[in-house]
Amino acid sequence: MEFVVQVLQQFFALEREAATRVMLKVHTEGRGVCGIYPRDVAATKVERVTSYARQHQHPLQCVMEENGT
Repeated sequence: MEFVVQVLQQFFALEREAATRVMLKVHTEGRGVCGIYPRDVAATKVERVTSYARQHQHPLQCVMEENGT
């Protein structure tokens, strides 16, 4: 859980409290929203987070979805 909070702070610039809320949502519901970004920015964030998680042998998954609005 601490790893996820760290990733949210480092890659999505969330304050610790906000990162903890997202982490708890992911923990209880299986997914959470880290932010809304233009497609190219989101793709880069997904790539960086996925790479970082692999380097640290952590099973964290990060995906992007189209905004439904």
